[in-house]
Amino acid sequence: MLRHMISKTINKRNKRGSVLKIVTERENTRGKFTKIFNMKQVVAAFLLVLSTAYARHFPVNHLPLSQEIVDYVNTKADTTWKAEVTSKWSSVAEVKNLCGSLKDPNGSRLPIMRHKLEAVNLPDDFDARKEWTGCPTIKEVRDQGSCGSCWAFGAVEAMSDRICIASKGNVHAHISSEDLLSCCSSCGMGCNGGFPPAAWEYFRDTGLVSGGQYGTHQGCRPYSIAPCEHHVNGTRLPCSGEGPTPKCERTCEKGYKVKYEDDKNFGYTAYSVDNDEKQIMTEIMTNGPVEGAFTVYADFPTYKSGVYQHVSGGELGGHAIRVLGWGVEDGTPYWLVANSWNSDWGDNGFFKILRGQNECGIEGEIVAGLPKKQ
Repeated sequence: MLRHMISKTINKRNKRGSVLKIVTERENTRGKFTKIFNMKQVVAAFLLVLSTAYARHFPVNHLPLSQEIVDYVNTKADTTWKAEVTSKWSSVAEVKNLCGSLKDPNGSRLPIMRHKLEAVNLPDDFDARKEWTGCPTIKEVRDQGSCGSCWAFGAVEAMSDRICIASKGNVHAHISSEDLLSCCSSCGMGCNGGFPPAAWEYFRDTGLVSGGQYGTHQGCRPYSIAPCEHHVNGTRLPCSGEGPTPKCERTCEKGYKVKYEDDKNFGYTAYSVDNDEKQIMTEIMTNGPVEGAFTVYADFPTYKSGVYQHVSGGELGGHAIRVLGWGVEDGTPYWLVANSWNSDWGDNGFFKILRGQNECGIEGEIVAGLPKKQ
């Protein structure tokens, strides 16, 4: 960096305390000229460049869930999204407990899916909810409750969508997050976090039964962990910290007329999608929503609208979600994403995040698979 700011020749006359001078020579149309900079000017310029670069790559730190971080995003950060103070959580620890997407300690990865892009015409915007209107799960926002089960939710949401899409709207499966969370021992640690790629392998190798959200009594194994909140006038139970992982029950709930083994849906393939914007877009447009994961920073829980990009605060953990489309808002490209923090968070449970820059690592953590034909 200094090469562009300082000289070819440095004259040092400092034995008797003389001021250091930096001399630069440059050719112009009239010949050579010499410009002398005082060392203080050079240092000041260098520090200005350094501080600008630092601000770009090392955002300032504010406390998560604070009014300070909301004010910074909304008035000082000059960014593409808006924040709001939320009473959904009473502590940062509760948010961290929801961030259950873990890196596989063995470093194993699924095979990489690469599409041939030559003949693909990608639109400027795409929304799976509008493309496949006959598949109701695409519009759904689930609630993981007080459990780090995001890795399971992102998976079963995309699996449910893809079963419907592959059947051209004829099969409406609601894959059980409970079954995956509690019975996949190779997927991680249940409510203490898991591995998204392993979830898709389990779907392919073992299969998953159906199951609705908490309290619905829909399907074989509905979710047993209640939604929660800290709203003063809220309708849900208060959050009580991270709960235990439900027990693996290989039977359907009482009153459901299909046997557990007969209720299973299976995947045909499991793969990761190449870390490339167009590859991910092509995969979504061709086969349906995918599961993604990204690093949650301190500013993200306060998201309300716009295109999120990290501007303040440190890491809180890894979080898995469902990516269902893309678009451009006020000149900023984004991914359209469904979260699993209920519809009272963010933009009715959804959010947008910067596309094409691997923001918070999201484009490097895309996994999916095709369902077995029924």
